[in-house]
Amino acid sequence: MDVGSGRLYLAVAVGGFRRYATYRAATAAGVFTNTVFGVILVYTYLALWDEKPHLGGYDQAQAVTYVWLGQCLYATLAIQGGGAEKDLMERIRTGEIAVDLYRPADLQLWWLAGDMGRALFQMLGRGVVPFVFGALFFPMALPTAPTAWAACLVALLLAMVVSFAIRYLAALSVFWLMDGMGVNQALMITGIFFSGMVLPLNAFPGVFGDIVLVLPWAAQIQMPADVLMGETDPLGAFAFQAAWAVVLLAAGRLLQSAATRRVVVQGG
Repeated sequence: MDVGSGRLYLAVAVGGFRRYATYRAATAAGVFTNTVFGVILVYTYLALWDEKPHLGGYDQAQAVTYVWLGQCLYATLAIQGGGAEKDLMERIRTGEIAVDLYRPADLQLWWLAGDMGRALFQMLGRGVVPFVFGALFFPMALPTAPTAWAACLVALLLAMVVSFAIRYLAALSVFWLMDGMGVNQALMITGIFFSGMVLPLNAFPGVFGDIVLVLPWAAQIQMPADVLMGETDPLGAFAFQAAWAVVLLAAGRLLQSAATRRVVVQGG
């Protein structure tokens, strides 16, 4: 990628950030919602950890930390959908994707850049406040070393890329399905369950627990949480996330190539 292309995708990312920054009322409502749900989940987790101490290898403070990090990342990673894939699905359905294909830019990188801008805004605008609220009013297992926070930021960036790659693959399916409703529902269910949004993945029992920990959704919340709390080696977590990012982006590239060879324009 040359300097000119880099500036182009940076501008797209900035545009994505600014676009979501205009929705101030929605952002404020999201902050309130995530904070309320965070409180509900915290007390649920505290009751569960009273009955099952050290569930998943976490103590209560770590479980509370996991809850608030999850609330911070809920919109950031578009756990239930609602990121770039929503607009991409609609553009494919209406045929406006043909305009995107004529741009002197890579389709996948264009949408990745826009989604990274969106994710960064959602983390700063909607995620930080609930996390700080949790740190102020509940016991949390937060590191004091700057290196731990830096490692967590790297894990968060990789989580954003993996999240986009999953949703991009789902969006491309609309080239064949012509409608994204069912795909969106599948994204919502898998996102909530397999990302560990409801319960830490390391708390899942037996072989099923082993399986969910190696699926790509584990790169979204579980890995950043474990890196933040010192429960895993950061380099190992980065390697896991990067491997899934490469695999999923490569799969997206292949599916994109197949789709654009036979663009189907519906309704336009």
